[in-house]
Amino acid sequence: MEEQRPSPPPVPVAADHLEIPTVFITEEEMAAFEAAITSAARSLSSRSLSLLQPKALRAPPSPSLPSSSRFAIFPHNVQTDWKANADRRFSNLSNPAELDVEDSGGRTTNNCLRRSKSLLRRYRMRRGLSVTDITGSEWCEKQMEFVLTRGRRELTEAMKAGSFRHQQLEEEVMKRVEIRIESREDAWALKLLNFIYGTNQLLSKGLTRELPIVGLVEGVWMIGVIDEVRMSTIKGVQFPSLVDTKTRRQNTLPSEAQKRNARLQLMCYKYLWDYIVSNDFPIGFFFKFFELRPHHKFSNEIKEKIANSGLHIETLEELVNHFRAICCSLVPSHDELLLRYEHQADHAVLAEDTFTFDWDWFKSQIGHCFQFWLGKREAGYVSEDERWKCRHCSFSATCPLTQMQSNTKEANN
Repeated sequence: MEEQRPSPPPVPVAADHLEIPTVFITEEEMAAFEAAITSAARSLSSRSLSLLQPKALRAPPSPSLPSSSRFAIFPHNVQTDWKANADRRFSNLSNPAELDVEDSGGRTTNNCLRRSKSLLRRYRMRRGLSVTDITGSEWCEKQMEFVLTRGRRELTEAMKAGSFRHQQLEEEVMKRVEIRIESREDAWALKLLNFIYGTNQLLSKGLTRELPIVGLVEGVWMIGVIDEVRMSTIKGVQFPSLVDTKTRRQNTLPSEAQKRNARLQLMCYKYLWDYIVSNDFPIGFFFKFFELRPHHKFSNEIKEKIANSGLHIETLEELVNHFRAICCSLVPSHDELLLRYEHQADHAVLAEDTFTFDWDWFKSQIGHCFQFWLGKREAGYVSEDERWKCRHCSFSATCPLTQMQSNTKEANN
């Protein structure tokens, strides 16, 4: 049985005067929100979610990725050439119409565990994987298995401080307003609207934060929230550049394992962005997987917000079509990615990690994670040189690795 999760926190979208609003929702919030929405019945009782109104933008300086407050139209050849070259990255994606993760045909391979053991099927069906699921399993698969089967651990003070810092960064550009949803379709409408409003903010002001995103990775639906997207001028041409801010409790640099994990997270965001702007968004598969009603009409409150934004949309299918059109008008993000590490006490920048998207490494990491999520192998433990992670794990007392280490120590004595 799936764990009981707390009620989802407010999910923001656009506000009244919807010129350039965007969303604020952390990865943890997205996971909790998805769980609650998926498990609810079609006749969800009314609930209030947050809506945002933009403020004047104040982007942090970054010498490696210069931001711009003005938007220049992308040259046609830049957009066309990249979309032509994108075939190399997306050509071996499974056809989503044929791959339903664990489709009803009941196909198995000799190396697969029983379908019922698939964590994706047990805990993420009709929800998709979050980017946090990927980074969590990369950090320690056994810990992720415990989180799913025993319940999520309580937030530490460091995690709370990190979430608060992201809220501070978000509030530099917008404020929250409340809006009511009445169905899963309403909830997805807010996510899509948040993306639309966020990209409007990006193109008009050069910066947006906490941008929700959804797409397919190797035929598996994945959701996430991008910390920051800013317009960067590179050789005279502007591209979206992805930035992620990490906070650290101590005034120290991250370990190699932490940097690797953060890089994977940011690469996931880039892949999702590039996928939706360079592929025809699979609308039919989207509705089927998330079990959404295409012709569902939104609640009056959401209709009002959509109308205020100048859109003439009444159903989720119309909104998804508009979302797809917006994606087609965008260009892929730059291959250069930026991780910023801040000290929690004073927000001083400890380090900036600028790196290039590595397709081969990313594909290898994702393939390894999916083997775990699709039930093709048992959960693995951390490597011997990274067992320091166990000292910070709330499940270490009952983890089989702890017992094995104890037995080995006794045998050596």
